Amino acid sequence: MSDRFHYGQLMHKALQGVMSEVLQSVAENGLPGEHHFFITFDTHHPGVDIAPYLKERYPEEMTIVIQHWFADLTVLQDRFSITLNFADMPEVLVVPFDAIKTFVDPSAEFGLRFDAHENDDDEDEENDVDEAEDAEETDGSGDVVSLDHFRKH
Repeated sequence: MSDRFHYGQLMHKALQGVMSEVLQSVAENGLPGEHHFFITFDTHHPGVDIAPYLKERYPEEMTIVIQHWFADLTVLQDRFSITLNFADMPEVLVVPFDAIKTFVDPSAEFGLRFDAHENDDDEDEENDVDEAEDAEETDGSGDVVSLDHFRKH
């Protein structure tokens, strides 16, 4: 057992939980009102499964929009899958939550940003504190507010 809490990792996991819960609600009930999502993810992250032509077209990262047409949204503990339409061709995408870089709902002026995340228990204490900067959310004005603003220096 570690002799300290890994607050950054806990925050990262909690914010992924928010995203997972929202996606699960959409899977069960559809998108309410004007809600829609822009999700950017790392296309070469382990566990990402997209069509080869999409991986070739988006070799680093890809942003998907969940709004008007989507099907078969399935949310698991560590990932989600969804069918989206690309040039009138339905494609299944599988995206692990750890591959996601940003999750934005413009209708609610809400967004999360996840930077590179390490799960190494040997990280020094400073890196653990910096993990809190990995996720950001909007303050209702449409501006992204870094959680770093709330850290004690």
